Amino acid sequence: MGHHQAVGDHMGSPVRIQGLRMNARHIDSGIRADKQFNRAATWVATIHMHFLFKPFLPGMLALLATASFGQKIDRKALVSRHNVVNTRFDSLGSVTVGNGEFAFTVDATGLQTFPDHYLRGVPLGTQSQWGWHSVPNTNNYRIEEVYKEYEAQGRKVPYTYAFNANTGRKGEVTNYFRENAHRLDLGRVGFVLKKADGSLAGRHDIKQIRQTLDLWTGEIRSHFELEGQPVDVVTICHPSLDQINVQVKSPLVQKKRLTVSLRFPYGATDWEGEGGWDMPDKHTTTLRSTGSRSVVLERKLDTTRYSAAVAWTGEARLQEKAAHLFELTPAPQKDLLAFAVLFSEQANPKAVAAFTVVQPLNKSHYERFWQTGGAVDLSGSTDPRAGELERRIVLSQYLTKINCSGTIPPQETGLVYNSWYGKPHLEMHWWHAAHFMLWNRPALLERSLPWYQTISHKGRELAQRQGFAGIRWPKMVDDVGNESPSPIAPFLIWQQPHFLYFAELAYRNHKDKKTLDTYKDLVFATADFMASYAYFDKAKGKYILGKGLIPAQERFKAEDTFNPPFELAYWYWGLSVAQQWRGRLGMGRKPEWDQVIKQLSPLPAQDGVYLAAESATDSYTNPPYMTDHPTVLGAYGYLPGTPDLDMPTMQRTFDKVMTVWSWENTWGWDYPLVAMTAARLGKPEQAIDVLLMNVTKNTFLHNGHNYQRDNLRIYLPGNGGLLMAIAMMCEGWDGDKGTPAPGFPKNGKWKVRWENLAKMP
Repeated sequence: MGHHQAVGDHMGSPVRIQGLRMNARHIDSGIRADKQFNRAATWVATIHMHFLFKPFLPGMLALLATASFGQKIDRKALVSRHNVVNTRFDSLGSVTVGNGEFAFTVDATGLQTFPDHYLRGVPLGTQSQWGWHSVPNTNNYRIEEVYKEYEAQGRKVPYTYAFNANTGRKGEVTNYFRENAHRLDLGRVGFVLKKADGSLAGRHDIKQIRQTLDLWTGEIRSHFELEGQPVDVVTICHPSLDQINVQVKSPLVQKKRLTVSLRFPYGATDWEGEGGWDMPDKHTTTLRSTGSRSVVLERKLDTTRYSAAVAWTGEARLQEKAAHLFELTPAPQKDLLAFAVLFSEQANPKAVAAFTVVQPLNKSHYERFWQTGGAVDLSGSTDPRAGELERRIVLSQYLTKINCSGTIPPQETGLVYNSWYGKPHLEMHWWHAAHFMLWNRPALLERSLPWYQTISHKGRELAQRQGFAGIRWPKMVDDVGNESPSPIAPFLIWQQPHFLYFAELAYRNHKDKKTLDTYKDLVFATADFMASYAYFDKAKGKYILGKGLIPAQERFKAEDTFNPPFELAYWYWGLSVAQQWRGRLGMGRKPEWDQVIKQLSPLPAQDGVYLAAESATDSYTNPPYMTDHPTVLGAYGYLPGTPDLDMPTMQRTFDKVMTVWSWENTWGWDYPLVAMTAARLGKPEQAIDVLLMNVTKNTFLHNGHNYQRDNLRIYLPGNGGLLMAIAMMCEGWDGDKGTPAPGFPKNGKWKVRWENLAKMP
């Protein structure tokens, strides 16, 4: 089957990546539900009945759409059968605890003991939504220095461009504002282990490893031995605070051979945030005692301030060993050590809750999460890929919950380690978090929507500077919405309708005026920009998008490109939704929006297929244009299409893409993107095939992360996209035929049970 071969001839089939061998069978995830939709019915698609009851199929399908066959899903069994188990130090197998605002990633010891081994894998980071740092701007760089004008919409429009390093000061300004602000690694907490002869133990001295990420309880339980002496560790994260709690039981505690180190770095300006550990003179860490069993470590990095409060039970003491390096040494009377570290923006943080307090809170938090919201159970399926798909679904819920449900849109590597200096990419926010709504966990998306209001003034300033109305949402930003220079990001437009999509999903969930009032101003301002951005071509008598844009398929020059089909369809959908919002609020339709809706350019086609852009007549003959995101398909799949969409043309376009695309040169969310189109086109077999396509970018590691490449070992848009596609493939979409599980094959091999999912628009 070549590039279209599905992953795994059996559930335990190994996947080889860049010389690293991983067994994809043991990946897990968990996710929290803060709120659920009112719908609580259990839906069962017993697709194998198709052939047995073919003469009665229409009636059977109607019954399947309204009734439940079999028992309610055993959610604990579903989740627990995908617990992550580590039996060695796997550089790509680290596991994480977190709560959406904060995350802590550990190695096989349950702490961050051997970080160097994981540096080129899934690193051992400690990150938060609030932890940001900037190197002092001693050269008085100004972002205006890298504005570059492009001919667009019949005039010159300034964009925040990235100049090369050889362009002198413009290159320096570019680098400064790309690198700053950057997300901080807040600190590293690890064991100091000693052998019987007093020498430090290394990674290879650790034996009998057995580590379990228990998804149902949100705990990491780690067991290992050093020279025959057992060590048992439980690691958890507070459900609502940036705090880890750890309990250690071992004879090594009594023998003074186990202590805990805390180390702090300076802010790292490299792309992945790996540096900062060798600059002790650029920051300070001050120890302040706050009691007999607690201290506060005060951190100062230029204008950034935060603290790490450390508390423990029993007799112990915390001492400074070197600059930014501290060691917690328990008294030798017992074999048990329990401690906690609370990271905070405040110099005087809250009291640190003990392990015995946090553990039951954490357990009930996760149990509540798993018992509510959506669930998908594929047990009973005979397709050999079903177990792997279910594993990915469960693990993706856990990973997006702890990384993508915070108050700020996440970076593509979440709260594990930096990519693009730790900055969110707003066009990716949909792929990270829109699925929370379809899985009936709306609060996990809505936590981040107020952030758009806090940066809306920057979006208004950007639109005004470029001569447009309303709000233009930037693409690559820091935590307060400052746009970063880039040769691509400022020209992207497909993030603009995302806020409309989020708001519409929120309204579909709540169906109340409060939701309309909460989001209406940003909905209307977003639509105002979209309408003003569309340029009326008098010769064609149509509104066009571009020139001066780069489509979601980032393979085209901004100065030449216009009318990509996905963006055209998203413009139509977004402006139509904005008009619906006006109607719901008792307001008349806005004529300027209607004018664009009615006269928007049709989706560009040639030789019976849709093009990547109207300007790209060589879409299927120029090799680079058959790489990156195949978003030509997003016009019908991700979106419900436009009135002028021709179904046979889209069918041929799908077949063309599947045949000619360079799948190794794609990204993790491309597979769910294509699967959604396959589902709408009535091609469920191909929807499954593409979701499990055996290519590097579609690899899901042992811990559930979506691997991409050497310097992007995890990629959460792939996880979130998978969940969006699965919800749609189970529950369907607006205007579907009512067939149960329309995205799953009717070949007798799939038994799909699901609960509490919502339809896709």
